[in-house]
Amino acid sequence: MAEKKNVQTFDAIMRNLKAGRYAPIYFLMGDEPYYIDLISDYIADHVLPESERDFNQTITYGSDVNMSQVVDLARRYPMMAEHQVVVVKEAQNLRDLTPLEKYAEKQVMASTILVLCHKNGALDRKKKGVNSLFTKIENIDGIIFESKKKRESELPAFIEGYLKEQKASIDYKSCQMIADHIGADLSRLASELDKVLISMPEGKRRITADVVEREIGVSKEFNLFELRNAIINRDVFKANQIIKYFDNNPKTGSIYAFLPNLFNYFQNLMIAYYAPDKSNEYALAQYLELKGSWAARDYMTGMRNYSGMKTMQIISKIREIDAKSKGLDNPNTGPGELMKELIFFILH
Repeated sequence: MAEKKNVQTFDAIMRNLKAGRYAPIYFLMGDEPYYIDLISDYIADHVLPESERDFNQTITYGSDVNMSQVVDLARRYPMMAEHQVVVVKEAQNLRDLTPLEKYAEKQVMASTILVLCHKNGALDRKKKGVNSLFTKIENIDGIIFESKKKRESELPAFIEGYLKEQKASIDYKSCQMIADHIGADLSRLASELDKVLISMPEGKRRITADVVEREIGVSKEFNLFELRNAIINRDVFKANQIIKYFDNNPKTGSIYAFLPNLFNYFQNLMIAYYAPDKSNEYALAQYLELKGSWAARDYMTGMRNYSGMKTMQIISKIREIDAKSKGLDNPNTGPGELMKELIFFILH
Protein backbone atom coordinates (compact mmCIF):
# COMPACT_ATOMS: atom_id res chain seq x y z
CA MET A 1 0.00 0.00 0.00
CA ALA A 2 1.02 3.62 -0.48
CA GLU A 3 2.05 5.69 2.52
CA LYS A 4 -0.63 7.23 4.69
CA LYS A 5 0.21 10.61 3.09
CA ASN A 6 -2.08 9.75 0.16
CA VAL A 7 0.24 11.37 -2.39
CA GLN A 8 -1.75 13.08 -5.08
CA THR A 9 0.77 14.43 -7.56
CA PHE A 10 1.34 12.52 -10.77
CA ASP A 11 5.09 12.21 -10.20
CA ALA A 12 4.67 10.87 -6.66
CA ILE A 13 2.05 8.34 -7.76
CA MET A 14 4.30 7.10 -10.56
CA ARG A 15 7.31 6.84 -8.21
CA ASN A 16 5.31 4.62 -5.87
CA LEU A 17 3.99 2.48 -8.71
CA LYS A 18 7.47 1.94 -10.16
CA ALA A 19 8.69 1.00 -6.68
CA GLY A 20 5.93 -1.60 -6.36
CA ARG A 21 4.01 0.33 -3.70
CA TYR A 22 0.36 -0.01 -4.66
CA ALA A 23 -2.79 1.55 -3.21
CA PRO A 24 -6.03 -0.47 -2.87
CA ILE A 25 -8.06 2.23 -4.70
CA TYR A 26 -7.04 4.86 -7.23
CA PHE A 27 -9.76 7.42 -7.89
CA LEU A 28 -8.41 9.33 -10.89
CA MET A 29 -10.50 12.29 -12.01
CA GLY A 30 -10.33 15.60 -13.85
CA ASP A 31 -10.52 17.49 -17.10
CA GLU A 32 -7.11 16.38 -18.40
CA PRO A 33 -7.30 12.73 -19.52
CA TYR A 34 -3.58 12.49 -20.32
CA TYR A 35 -2.36 11.82 -16.77
CA ILE A 36 -5.35 9.62 -15.93
CA ASP A 37 -4.49 7.41 -18.91
CA LEU A 38 -0.78 7.28 -18.04
CA ILE A 39 -1.47 6.10 -14.49
CA SER A 40 -4.17 3.56 -15.38
CA ASP A 41 -2.21 2.22 -18.37
CA TYR A 42 0.91 1.80 -16.26
CA ILE A 43 -1.04 -0.19 -13.66
CA ALA A 44 -2.64 -2.37 -16.35
CA ASP A 45 0.70 -2.98 -18.07
CA HIS A 46 3.05 -3.45 -15.11
CA VAL A 47 1.39 -4.65 -11.89
CA LEU A 48 0.75 -8.18 -13.14
CA PRO A 49 3.02 -10.25 -15.39
CA GLU A 50 1.32 -11.08 -18.67
CA SER A 51 0.86 -14.72 -17.64
CA GLU A 52 -1.38 -13.68 -14.70
CA ARG A 53 -3.60 -11.15 -16.48
CA ASP A 54 -6.14 -13.52 -18.05
CA PHE A 55 -7.57 -14.51 -14.66
CA ASN A 56 -6.59 -11.54 -12.50
CA GLN A 57 -7.08 -8.41 -14.55
CA THR A 58 -10.42 -6.90 -15.56
CA ILE A 59 -10.83 -3.79 -17.68
CA THR A 60 -14.41 -2.57 -17.98
CA TYR A 61 -16.34 0.62 -18.73
CA GLY A 62 -18.67 2.68 -16.58
CA SER A 63 -21.32 2.57 -19.29
CA ASP A 64 -21.38 -1.25 -19.12
CA VAL A 65 -21.50 -1.84 -15.35
CA ASN A 66 -22.88 -0.29 -12.17
CA MET A 67 -20.90 0.34 -8.99
CA SER A 68 -22.30 -2.72 -7.25
CA GLN A 69 -20.90 -4.88 -10.04
CA VAL A 70 -17.55 -3.07 -9.81
CA VAL A 71 -17.42 -3.78 -6.08
CA ASP A 72 -18.26 -7.45 -6.72
CA LEU A 73 -15.30 -7.60 -9.11
CA ALA A 74 -13.04 -5.92 -6.55
CA ARG A 75 -14.03 -8.39 -3.80
CA ARG A 76 -12.81 -11.42 -5.71
CA TYR A 77 -9.62 -13.17 -4.64
CA PRO A 78 -6.74 -13.38 -7.12
CA MET A 79 -6.07 -16.78 -8.69
CA MET A 80 -2.52 -17.97 -8.05
CA ALA A 81 -1.28 -14.38 -7.92
CA GLU A 82 -0.50 -11.73 -5.31
CA HIS A 83 -2.88 -9.15 -6.77
CA GLN A 84 -5.84 -8.72 -9.00
CA VAL A 85 -6.36 -5.50 -10.97
CA VAL A 86 -9.74 -3.96 -11.80
CA VAL A 87 -9.71 -0.90 -14.07
CA VAL A 88 -12.95 0.99 -14.71
CA LYS A 89 -12.70 3.39 -17.64
CA GLU A 90 -15.30 6.13 -18.18
CA ALA A 91 -16.18 5.90 -14.48
CA GLN A 92 -18.00 9.23 -14.79
CA ASN A 93 -20.91 7.14 -16.11
CA LEU A 94 -21.30 5.40 -12.74
CA ARG A 95 -24.13 7.29 -11.03
CA ASP A 96 -24.41 5.75 -7.56
CA LEU A 97 -21.09 5.70 -5.69
CA THR A 98 -22.58 4.38 -2.43
CA PRO A 99 -21.34 0.79 -2.96
CA LEU A 100 -17.80 2.13 -3.40
CA GLU A 101 -18.03 3.98 -0.09
CA LYS A 102 -19.19 0.82 1.67
CA TYR A 103 -16.39 -1.15 0.02
CA ALA A 104 -13.77 1.37 1.17
CA GLU A 105 -15.20 1.43 4.69
CA LYS A 106 -15.68 -2.25 5.48
CA GLN A 107 -15.03 -4.56 2.53
CA VAL A 108 -11.75 -3.49 0.94
CA MET A 109 -9.56 -6.32 -0.34
CA ALA A 110 -5.85 -5.84 0.30
CA SER A 111 -5.08 -8.00 -2.74
CA THR A 112 -7.17 -5.88 -5.14
CA ILE A 113 -5.97 -2.77 -6.96
CA LEU A 114 -9.11 -0.92 -8.06
CA VAL A 115 -8.65 1.93 -10.54
CA LEU A 116 -11.51 4.29 -11.40
CA CYS A 117 -10.94 6.67 -14.35
CA HIS A 118 -13.40 9.53 -13.92
CA LYS A 119 -12.85 11.91 -16.85
CA ASN A 120 -14.51 15.14 -18.03
CA GLY A 121 -14.34 16.83 -14.66
CA ALA A 122 -13.68 16.25 -10.98
CA LEU A 123 -16.08 15.44 -8.18
CA ASP A 124 -16.63 18.38 -5.83
CA ARG A 125 -15.56 17.39 -2.35
CA LYS A 126 -18.08 19.87 -0.92
CA LYS A 127 -21.03 17.97 -2.38
CA LYS A 128 -23.04 15.61 -0.20
CA GLY A 129 -21.48 12.17 -0.02
CA VAL A 130 -18.30 13.02 -1.96
CA ASN A 131 -16.23 14.13 1.04
CA SER A 132 -17.34 11.05 2.99
CA LEU A 133 -16.35 8.80 0.08
CA PHE A 134 -12.96 10.42 -0.39
CA THR A 135 -12.23 10.37 3.35
CA LYS A 136 -12.93 6.64 3.51
CA ILE A 137 -10.69 6.02 0.48
CA GLU A 138 -7.89 8.05 2.09
CA ASN A 139 -8.34 6.23 5.41
CA ILE A 140 -7.37 2.97 3.72
CA ASP A 141 -4.35 4.60 2.03
CA GLY A 142 -6.22 5.01 -1.25
CA ILE A 143 -5.31 7.70 -3.75
CA ILE A 144 -7.48 10.62 -4.85
CA PHE A 145 -5.88 12.28 -7.87
CA GLU A 146 -7.17 15.28 -9.79
CA SER A 147 -5.77 15.73 -13.29
CA LYS A 148 -6.11 19.42 -14.14
CA LYS A 149 -5.86 21.08 -17.53
CA LYS A 150 -2.56 22.80 -18.17
CA ARG A 151 -2.60 26.55 -18.58
CA GLU A 152 -1.08 27.94 -21.78
CA SER A 153 1.84 29.28 -19.76
CA GLU A 154 2.61 25.78 -18.44
CA LEU A 155 2.91 24.11 -21.85
CA PRO A 156 6.57 24.98 -22.56
CA ALA A 157 7.62 23.37 -19.26
CA PHE A 158 5.57 20.27 -20.14
CA ILE A 159 7.25 20.06 -23.57
CA GLU A 160 10.74 20.48 -22.12
CA GLY A 161 10.08 17.88 -19.42
CA TYR A 162 8.63 15.39 -21.89
CA LEU A 163 11.61 15.74 -24.21
CA LYS A 164 14.09 15.50 -21.35
CA GLU A 165 12.65 12.09 -20.46
CA GLN A 166 13.24 11.06 -24.08
CA LYS A 167 16.84 12.37 -23.87
CA ALA A 168 16.07 15.20 -26.26
CA SER A 169 16.11 18.99 -25.99
CA ILE A 170 14.50 22.02 -27.61
CA ASP A 171 15.23 25.73 -27.90
CA TYR A 172 12.91 28.37 -26.48
CA LYS A 173 11.44 29.56 -29.78
CA SER A 174 10.71 26.04 -31.04
CA CYS A 175 9.11 25.12 -27.73
CA GLN A 176 6.80 28.12 -27.88
CA MET A 177 5.99 27.47 -31.57
CA ILE A 178 4.77 23.96 -30.74
CA ALA A 179 2.83 25.10 -27.67
CA ASP A 180 1.12 27.91 -29.61
CA HIS A 181 0.28 25.66 -32.55
CA ILE A 182 -1.11 22.63 -30.67
CA GLY A 183 -2.42 24.14 -27.46
CA ALA A 184 -3.29 22.38 -24.20
CA ASP A 185 -4.28 18.97 -25.61
CA LEU A 186 -1.51 17.00 -23.88
CA SER A 187 -2.24 13.72 -25.65
CA ARG A 188 -1.93 15.41 -29.05
CA LEU A 189 1.09 17.35 -27.87
CA ALA A 190 2.86 14.16 -26.78
CA SER A 191 1.90 12.46 -30.07
CA GLU A 192 3.36 15.33 -32.13
CA LEU A 193 6.55 15.31 -30.09
CA ASP A 194 6.88 11.55 -30.60
CA LYS A 195 6.45 12.08 -34.34
CA VAL A 196 9.24 14.65 -34.34
CA LEU A 197 11.55 12.44 -32.27
CA ILE A 198 11.09 9.47 -34.60
CA SER A 199 12.35 11.61 -37.48
CA MET A 200 15.56 12.56 -35.65
CA PRO A 201 18.78 10.50 -35.66
CA GLU A 202 20.23 9.24 -32.38
CA GLY A 203 22.77 11.64 -30.98
CA LYS A 204 21.17 14.67 -32.66
CA ARG A 205 17.97 15.02 -30.71
CA ARG A 206 17.83 18.81 -30.51
CA ILE A 207 14.58 20.27 -31.82
CA THR A 208 14.98 23.57 -33.67
CA ALA A 209 12.60 25.86 -35.56
CA ASP A 210 13.66 24.17 -38.83
CA VAL A 211 12.65 20.78 -37.40
CA VAL A 212 9.29 22.13 -36.18
CA GLU A 213 8.60 23.66 -39.58
CA ARG A 214 9.51 20.46 -41.42
CA GLU A 215 7.83 17.90 -39.15
CA ILE A 216 4.83 19.78 -37.69
CA GLY A 217 4.21 22.30 -40.46
CA VAL A 218 4.56 25.53 -38.49
CA SER A 219 6.32 28.30 -40.43
CA LYS A 220 9.44 29.42 -38.58
CA GLU A 221 8.93 32.98 -39.85
CA PHE A 222 5.15 33.39 -39.66
CA ASN A 223 3.79 32.01 -36.40
CA LEU A 224 2.25 33.21 -33.14
CA PHE A 225 5.63 33.32 -31.41
CA GLU A 226 7.02 35.69 -34.07
CA LEU A 227 3.86 37.80 -34.00
CA ARG A 228 4.20 38.20 -30.23
CA ASN A 229 7.85 39.20 -30.69
CA ALA A 230 6.90 41.74 -33.36
CA ILE A 231 4.32 43.26 -31.00
CA ILE A 232 6.76 43.39 -28.08
CA ASN A 233 9.31 45.16 -30.28
CA ARG A 234 6.61 47.32 -31.88
CA ASP A 235 7.69 46.12 -35.32
CA VAL A 236 4.70 47.26 -37.37
CA PHE A 237 5.97 45.88 -40.69
CA LYS A 238 6.72 42.39 -39.35
CA ALA A 239 3.44 42.17 -37.41
CA ASN A 240 1.44 43.12 -40.51
CA GLN A 241 3.37 40.59 -42.60
CA ILE A 242 2.41 37.81 -40.17
CA ILE A 243 -1.22 38.92 -39.96
CA LYS A 244 -1.44 38.91 -43.76
CA TYR A 245 0.08 35.39 -43.81
CA PHE A 246 -2.48 34.21 -41.24
CA ASP A 247 -5.26 35.77 -43.32
CA ASN A 248 -4.15 33.80 -46.39
CA ASN A 249 -3.49 30.62 -44.36
CA PRO A 250 -6.22 30.48 -41.66
CA LYS A 251 -5.04 27.16 -40.21
CA THR A 252 -1.61 28.57 -39.31
CA GLY A 253 -2.72 31.19 -36.79
CA SER A 254 -5.94 31.54 -34.84
CA ILE A 255 -7.16 34.47 -32.79
CA TYR A 256 -8.45 31.94 -30.24
CA ALA A 257 -4.91 30.66 -29.67
CA PHE A 258 -3.32 34.09 -29.76
CA LEU A 259 -5.59 36.08 -27.41
CA PRO A 260 -4.73 34.17 -24.17
CA ASN A 261 -1.02 34.36 -25.00
CA LEU A 262 -1.18 38.09 -25.69
CA PHE A 263 -3.36 38.78 -22.65
CA ASN A 264 -0.89 36.98 -20.37
CA TYR A 265 1.98 39.05 -21.74
CA PHE A 266 0.34 42.45 -21.28
CA GLN A 267 -1.08 41.45 -17.90
CA ASN A 268 2.46 40.61 -16.75
CA LEU A 269 3.75 43.79 -18.36
CA MET A 270 1.29 45.79 -16.26
CA ILE A 271 2.56 44.02 -13.13
CA ALA A 272 6.15 44.72 -14.20
CA TYR A 273 5.54 48.45 -13.85
CA TYR A 274 5.12 47.92 -10.10
CA ALA A 275 8.43 46.06 -9.69
CA PRO A 276 10.81 47.71 -7.18
CA ASP A 277 13.73 47.23 -9.60
CA LYS A 278 12.83 47.48 -13.29
CA SER A 279 16.40 47.87 -14.52
CA ASN A 280 17.68 44.46 -13.46
CA GLU A 281 16.66 41.35 -15.42
CA TYR A 282 17.19 38.99 -12.51
CA ALA A 283 15.18 41.10 -10.05
CA LEU A 284 12.36 41.60 -12.55
CA ALA A 285 12.26 37.87 -13.33
CA GLN A 286 11.95 37.10 -9.62
CA TYR A 287 9.21 39.68 -9.16
CA LEU A 288 7.20 38.25 -12.10
CA GLU A 289 8.02 34.65 -11.05
CA LEU A 290 9.53 33.91 -14.44
CA LYS A 291 11.61 30.88 -15.32
CA GLY A 292 14.89 32.77 -15.69
CA SER A 293 16.38 36.23 -16.05
CA TRP A 294 16.37 35.91 -19.84
CA ALA A 295 12.55 35.72 -19.73
CA ALA A 296 12.45 39.23 -18.25
CA ARG A 297 13.94 40.77 -21.39
CA ASP A 298 10.59 40.78 -23.19
CA TYR A 299 9.09 42.80 -20.34
CA MET A 300 11.96 45.26 -20.20
CA THR A 301 11.54 45.75 -23.95
CA GLY A 302 7.79 46.08 -23.49
CA MET A 303 8.21 48.81 -20.86
CA ARG A 304 10.37 50.77 -23.28
CA ASN A 305 7.78 50.46 -26.07
CA TYR A 306 4.49 50.74 -24.18
CA SER A 307 3.54 53.14 -21.40
CA GLY A 308 1.60 51.96 -18.38
CA MET A 309 -1.49 53.77 -19.65
CA LYS A 310 -1.20 52.18 -23.11
CA THR A 311 -0.76 48.77 -21.51
CA MET A 312 -4.01 49.21 -19.55
CA GLN A 313 -5.81 50.24 -22.74
CA ILE A 314 -4.42 47.20 -24.59
CA ILE A 315 -5.63 44.82 -21.85
CA SER A 316 -9.08 46.39 -22.10
CA LYS A 317 -9.01 46.07 -25.91
CA ILE A 318 -8.00 42.39 -25.73
CA ARG A 319 -10.99 41.72 -23.46
CA GLU A 320 -13.25 43.54 -25.94
CA ILE A 321 -11.91 41.55 -28.91
CA ASP A 322 -12.20 38.30 -26.93
CA ALA A 323 -15.88 39.01 -26.28
CA LYS A 324 -16.45 39.90 -29.94
CA SER A 325 -14.69 36.71 -31.09
CA LYS A 326 -17.30 34.81 -29.05
CA GLY A 327 -20.17 36.65 -30.73
CA LEU A 328 -20.95 39.28 -28.09
CA ASP A 329 -21.97 42.62 -29.64
CA ASN A 330 -20.56 41.39 -32.93
CA PRO A 331 -23.06 40.52 -35.67
CA ASN A 332 -20.68 39.92 -38.59
CA THR A 333 -16.96 40.72 -38.00
CA GLY A 334 -14.84 37.62 -38.63
CA PRO A 335 -11.82 36.44 -36.57
CA GLY A 336 -9.34 37.69 -39.16
CA GLU A 337 -10.71 41.23 -39.11
CA LEU A 338 -10.86 41.21 -35.31
CA MET A 339 -7.20 40.22 -35.16
CA LYS A 340 -6.28 43.06 -37.56
CA GLU A 341 -8.30 45.51 -35.44
CA LEU A 342 -6.49 44.44 -32.29
CA ILE A 343 -3.00 44.55 -33.80
CA PHE A 344 -3.66 48.01 -35.25
CA PHE A 345 -4.85 49.27 -31.86
CA ILE A 346 -1.79 47.85 -30.08
CA LEU A 347 0.79 49.20 -32.51
CA HIS A 348 -0.65 52.67 -33.07
